[in-house]
Amino acid sequence: MTPFGARLRQWREARGVTLAQMAAAMQVSSAYLSALEHGRRGAPSVGLVHQVCEYLGLIWDDADELRRLAQISRPRVVLDAGGLTPEATELANRLADSFRRLPPERVAALLAALEGR
Repeated sequence: MTPFGARLRQWREARGVTLAQMAAAMQVSSAYLSALEHGRRGAPSVGLVHQVCEYLGLIWDDADELRRLAQISRPRVVLDAGGLTPEATELANRLADSFRRLPPERVAALLAALEGR
């Protein structure tokens, strides 16, 4: 599941809306929305994010949050370490090799380090 998908599901369920209801109102398939929620589709388009915000009545901070989450919700990421330092290339390769084995607390620590916390 992507950050966008998790938040979308949370807001949709909090409003008591089914995937089918939301999909019909937005004129997309429920399979597509399900795939977005489960991280089986790429990051949503700006237009779709706007539709979601309108449908769910998201404004200000919530709409900004959803747009930000959409930008960081690519389920398949490619790192290009070409032209970087040997250390950066090693980091990219080691992260790729161990990514699926990282425990949740290590993921949280890495995110915190990237955010400068």
